[in-house]
Amino acid sequence: MSCYLRDVGIMVLKRLLGIAEIASLQEAHQEVASILIDQEKVEFAFKYIRDWIIFTNFRLIFVDKQGITGKKTEYHSIPYKSITHFSVETASTLDLDTDLKIWVSSKKEPFERKIQRGGNAML
Repeated sequence: MSCYLRDVGIMVLKRLLGIAEIASLQEAHQEVASILIDQEKVEFAFKYIRDWIIFTNFRLIFVDKQGITGKKTEYHSIPYKSITHFSVETASTLDLDTDLKIWVSSKKEPFERKIQRGGNAML
């Protein structure tokens, strides 16, 4: 029972810290189905508590749920050709998450997200 409580505690802490977990492609597709274009499909996705990073075959989509209910949603759609570079700082023994930074040509500062250990940002 104590292992279970520890695992639940770690999961809650990760979510409070905003660390993403790998999400199912089907769930990610449902999240952005209304904005996908013809022949676009979800290739990979990370999910925070309510927010998403979704990689499709055409673009990168950041989904930011806002407000108490999460009904207000902001979408950032970034075509891959607009990504100038990215960096990945992998997890270590003491640092339990991977840092992902993505620079876009029209933005000075990168989009920054944390991905949980075991979530492979190098895919």
